[in-house]
Amino acid sequence: MKFKEPSLLPRTIPINNLEKILSVVYSEISRHDNTEFQIKTFYRDIAVLELLFATGARVSELCSLSNHNVDLINKAILITGKGSKERIIQLGNEDVIAALKSYSEKFHNDIKSSGFFFVNRLKNRLSEQSVRYMINKYVDKAGITNHITPHMFRHSFATLLLEEDVDIRYIQKLLGHSSITTTQIYTHVTSTKQKYILTAKHPRNKIIINKG
Repeated sequence: MKFKEPSLLPRTIPINNLEKILSVVYSEISRHDNTEFQIKTFYRDIAVLELLFATGARVSELCSLSNHNVDLINKAILITGKGSKERIIQLGNEDVIAALKSYSEKFHNDIKSSGFFFVNRLKNRLSEQSVRYMINKYVDKAGITNHITPHMFRHSFATLLLEEDVDIRYIQKLLGHSSITTTQIYTHVTSTKQKYILTAKHPRNKIIINKG
């Protein structure tokens, strides 16, 4: 029997690698030989990586995020997705919120003048290519050999939520998918969770057979 799988399964980042990447960029701040500009840059990089994983946003959505669409008081961001479709994502993790606040304080004037939340050293909108370069840099510093792209943060966001038993319809809304069919691709990559459920939770485990 041949198992039919989707032609392109979403590639995800193992959680231990996500931990390594974030740990590396956080540790960069405390280096003694940093210039003031480097410290500012590390705060921005932390905010970018934290937000990618916290929201599952596409890199294009993240880079085009307007200053006015980030509400750190109410801990929510308004993302404009494909077809100008908007969705609000709540921010629930305190480390993520702290990272965004630190970045926002340090880049306050640049953000205000550009109108975009994420800015580059020229005080313009941060580009998608810059984010790809940023990820490659920290992946390399973390000693990870796998190639990791911004979109893999999105895939990991969706897959890990699904493995935590979050309803796929919620995940559909968080990702900004217009059709549930698009989101269902993630059900094909949760075989680890399925194996655990069928090994540990199946009622067959409660049936004791007398084989005498």
